[in-house]
Amino acid sequence: MSDVSYQAVMGRKNQIMKAAVGLDYAQFEREGIAFDYESMMASSNLNIGDVMDVMASFNVGNTPLAELKNITALARRYAKSGFGARIMVKDEACNPSGSFKARRAALSVHIAKKLGYKGVITATSGNYGAAVASCCAKAGLKCIVVQECFDSGGKGQPEIIEKARKCEALGAEVIQLSVGPELFYVFLRLLEQTGYFNASLYTPFAIQGVESLGYEIALQCRAQFGKDPDMVVATNAGGGNLTGTARGLLQAGCKAPVVAASVDLKGLHMASDTQFNRKSFTTGHTGFGMPFTTWPDRSDVPRSAARPLRYMQRYVTVTQGEVFYTTEMLAVLEGMERGPAGNTSLTAAFSLAQELPEDAILVVQETEYTGAGKHQNAQLAFARENGIEIKIGDPRVQTPGQTIVLPKDPKQIKAVEVDINRLRRSFINNAFVKDVRLPDEATLAYLAAEINLPVEGTRALIENMLEESK
Repeated sequence: MSDVSYQAVMGRKNQIMKAAVGLDYAQFEREGIAFDYESMMASSNLNIGDVMDVMASFNVGNTPLAELKNITALARRYAKSGFGARIMVKDEACNPSGSFKARRAALSVHIAKKLGYKGVITATSGNYGAAVASCCAKAGLKCIVVQECFDSGGKGQPEIIEKARKCEALGAEVIQLSVGPELFYVFLRLLEQTGYFNASLYTPFAIQGVESLGYEIALQCRAQFGKDPDMVVATNAGGGNLTGTARGLLQAGCKAPVVAASVDLKGLHMASDTQFNRKSFTTGHTGFGMPFTTWPDRSDVPRSAARPLRYMQRYVTVTQGEVFYTTEMLAVLEGMERGPAGNTSLTAAFSLAQELPEDAILVVQETEYTGAGKHQNAQLAFARENGIEIKIGDPRVQTPGQTIVLPKDPKQIKAVEVDINRLRRSFINNAFVKDVRLPDEATLAYLAAEINLPVEGTRALIENMLEESK
């Protein structure tokens, strides 16, 4: 019998993961810090046509691209004359499990069945668990969802508990744990014990599934408006949503700029037991968005396929209060009740649309379902129970974990720019484990692709960092 101590199981994690994803990551490693990203992404041997066929087989995708005419009109009230882009939303809540993550799950479950696995395991507190459960039900595979749910006092967030109910309704076994390192330990042990497939959010299969979303956006925009979108806004957390969407756009020959958007939760630690229930968003926030952008390989696989810095042209943040306000705005102005986390990108889009001319097309690339526990009123009530003050005023005055400030007026919704060069510098520091040095040409080319800069720009950035460190 294998040693099941924490240290021993964690020591076997690479071996466990290799068996659980059917993929040998070592083949993609190159000398030094580099690896062959595109070869890893091509390892499924599926082209975009194949991916679209898989989506159709699970009744996933082909979701509507809806124009938000009333929200567009409201945004134009605050824009200068001739400005205020038409805001479209890709309504991913129409997928069987209620979110875009059905696309990740469909391709992952397809691969699991093709490789002969009897079941699938995923570790998530979010919509992905429901997506995997839904696809496993259709494919006839067993499903286990390991969920980070409670603080040490046994108190769970209403949004997370809501999602657990949905997973169970779709036939999954749900294992709920408290916040902390035990989640990954239990996850590894289950993979080892069951021999099930790891439907990680960060495999090439998961990201390739999301490529179908970007591909559809490009085709639908051309069919409905005779042109490509002028901007696409994607909520950013672990990076797979943005990465897959951007890659799908490119596969359709669409070069629209992709903007990342996250809820500003600066000051809160996502793995802190005492702070776990003091945040009102389980995803789409800076607690995931920033660290996963500046070092994607912190995930549960050796090399993450979600690499958002490769694809984002801009990164903006919005506040919790602004997102709750926009969630209600979508319901009362457009008759669409959708979950708060999926409205992060819509909040940013309301502000960004005011920068673009009236004939521009701005696409919000996903929505998610809502329900009793996911509703903004449930989240705000839970915040009050945890001592967080809810106010109306200037949303910029918020202190995450202490106050949520709802805007007094829609004109107060303003996306705040993140310095991408600062993120690039952090990525380089992480890549070199803080021992930054000027690399050889091959490594320099790899880094240039990773941080979305030309090779010479990357060289200049590293030289500048070295000069500053003297």
